[in-house]
Amino acid sequence: MKPSRMDYEETYRDGEVIVREGDETREMYVIQSGEVVATTNMEGREMELARLGRGKFFGEMSLLESMPRSATIRAVGETKLLVIKPGSLLLKIRRNPTFAFEMLQHMSKRIRDTTEQLKKVTIRCSDLDDTHQQLNRVQISSEISVEPEDIG
Repeated sequence: MKPSRMDYEETYRDGEVIVREGDETREMYVIQSGEVVATTNMEGREMELARLGRGKFFGEMSLLESMPRSATIRAVGETKLLVIKPGSLLLKIRRNPTFAFEMLQHMSKRIRDTTEQLKKVTIRCSDLDDTHQQLNRVQISSEISVEPEDIG
């Protein structure tokens, strides 16, 4: 993708933070080369959400919704990014409607992937709940056991 007059390129070193969860910046980024990792903080633990490579984008949620960043993004190796300012996105879509369609396709895939991950987590939680219930039954049955001397 070619930068417009409002866009610019930035290069990040391995491990360098590009955006931090909670930041109120609004730019969107398109990966020109390299890779990024998206993480979030859950109860004090850093959880990896995704890895994105050349041609993929991130930051669209903050740009479109004017909400704080939902994840921290770090460069994996040297990474070159095209930085798209909020006003520039609309201009890109007007000039190249295919860009908007490609964005929607990528966003749709992310929603589908997230749904699949949610299904897997839900199944694991259900399995854990079943195991917990079985353990409770075993504990209850051992608590109400009768000793032979109690019968006589």
